[in-house]
Amino acid sequence: MSTIRVTVCLTAACFLGVNLTVSQGEDLPKVSRADVEKMIGQLSNWGRWGDADELGTLNLITPRKRREAAALVKAGVSVSMAHDAVKIEMDSSSPFEHEVSINRNAKDVGGAGDRYSVSYHGFTHTHIDALCHVFYKDRMYNGLSADLVTKTGAGRLSIHAVKRGIFTRGVLMDMPALFGVRYLEGNKAIYPRDLEAWEKKAGFKVSSGDALLIHTGRWTRRKVEGKWEIMKNSAGLHVSCLPWLKERDVAIVGSDLALDVMPSGCPEIELPVHLGVVYGLGSCILDVCDFRAVAKEARQRRRWTFLLNVCPLAVEGGTGSPINPIATF
Repeated sequence: MSTIRVTVCLTAACFLGVNLTVSQGEDLPKVSRADVEKMIGQLSNWGRWGDADELGTLNLITPRKRREAAALVKAGVSVSMAHDAVKIEMDSSSPFEHEVSINRNAKDVGGAGDRYSVSYHGFTHTHIDALCHVFYKDRMYNGLSADLVTKTGAGRLSIHAVKRGIFTRGVLMDMPALFGVRYLEGNKAIYPRDLEAWEKKAGFKVSSGDALLIHTGRWTRRKVEGKWEIMKNSAGLHVSCLPWLKERDVAIVGSDLALDVMPSGCPEIELPVHLGVVYGLGSCILDVCDFRAVAKEARQRRRWTFLLNVCPLAVEGGTGSPINPIATF
């Protein structure tokens, strides 16, 4: 059967003149490498905060934004958005290794200590991606050379730049609640229209300096369905959301998997949203969060905004860090 190609307009993507096409019988618009490159080029934050910038869109979290976020604390109830450390191999990621040393002495003081070891990038461990985590054609955010990253660490854009932590308004985009399901099935793509539909339903609007948290229900799906091929069949943002993120001046984006819908609709670039967010916009990403508890709390309170606090490890040269993001209502 021949393919019918129809040009579609997805909010701000039209402004960029990017042609997104949808094939008959398919829901996912297709984009080319050239489309993605053009979009990233026009949305780029390179130079916005100067050549020496290492924070990217975290610059949008101003003292005023922090005060506004702090004022959201009404009940004093905090919820973790980290998944428990996974000590077995899961979803193509290595396990969190944990060794305990014990010093017992029945007649004197004893104690115990730990050694943790984890390769946290991937699909299993809750973590933050630093701006040095993503390269494209041997360049990083702000045009910096990938040569700055060596086996001893990153000379620029490392997680150490985020040592002061992230303290801002978190907004939970509760996609299962929007669509009336327990979790998003298959490779369900989330478009700008869906984000705006949730804003309307939840009664808020994403604004400059916010942390945008995309709840797809990944961990509920994992519990119900078991293991699946993540890169071939996972829900997430479509690349047409990139202009929307730029328009709203989002400070940081997070999800319960790897942000992108997979497959992405761009055969030449596996994770175009990841690329556009880190490399183009200069935004760190909170990956593999567990939003089940915060979604339950938000639904009970009928309130999907809260104070978000994220404190990465202070590692010079690190490409990211394991994290335990905290929402406080």
